[in-house]
Amino acid sequence: MELSINNVTKQFKDKKAVNDISFSMGNGVYGLLGVNGAGKTTLMRMLCTLTTPDCGTITWDGKDIFKMGASYRQILGYLPQDFGYYPYLTIYDYVMYIASIKGIRPAVAKKRTKELLKQVGLSDQKKQKMRNLSGGMVRRVGIAQAMLNDPKILILDEPTAGLDPNERIRFRNLISELAEERLVLLSTHIVSDVEFIANKIVLMKEGQCCFEGTSDEVIASMDKKVYCFVAPREQVDHYMRNYLVVNVKTFGSNAELRILSDHEPVKGACVEEATLEDAFLNYFGERAGESHA
Repeated sequence: MELSINNVTKQFKDKKAVNDISFSMGNGVYGLLGVNGAGKTTLMRMLCTLTTPDCGTITWDGKDIFKMGASYRQILGYLPQDFGYYPYLTIYDYVMYIASIKGIRPAVAKKRTKELLKQVGLSDQKKQKMRNLSGGMVRRVGIAQAMLNDPKILILDEPTAGLDPNERIRFRNLISELAEERLVLLSTHIVSDVEFIANKIVLMKEGQCCFEGTSDEVIASMDKKVYCFVAPREQVDHYMRNYLVVNVKTFGSNAELRILSDHEPVKGACVEEATLEDAFLNYFGERAGESHA
């Protein structure tokens, strides 16, 4: 079971949103990590056959997904970053409505809806109207509708955007549970979303894949070391201008800095063990968003 992306390119006017990307995925969780505008959503829309590539192919077990038609959509579940819903429908009625659109027989839909609402922790809230739900609850309903057809491929675009830390942790645990028997591709710019649950991480920058591997392999590929040291507060601007600064913690007239550098920034600086967030800064030149969940 393999989903393969082979030299795929997609261009909008004079901008290549996806530029000659190639990688393959099997069962497990894959994290597509990159800053906003890296091309993640465009790639995911192509994986869902909502957008066609200008060149290259995407195959499922050797078959072109765009030629597979309905047989591919039957094994696909998709949660876009913003998905529409009828605000006056209850959770149960909304999921049943989506099941009808997907052509699932009523008896099967009732059973599946009951199972999924229990799995996402919404059985007791099934009569609540969609308009009254928190952001986290809406995302869990989104997962339920994406799982209605028991897909072999589950694609989630920025699923934790806007969630509070507790909801984000709950969502990550749910994704990890769902990935036992399927391929889950999770697109995000939040490092903690993939740091602990992804089997493999794909780093995407300016439409290209700049690295793929496990979390440890991504960290090991860094061309800089992590240094920590204390400096006077008035020197912080100097380090911010001249180094990749991961973190600054001020206390009194001093500041503790965590910096990425290929050389010792100040005599006596301690070398620290790198994290995936450090690697994010190393590759993208900016800090990960909302990373401390």
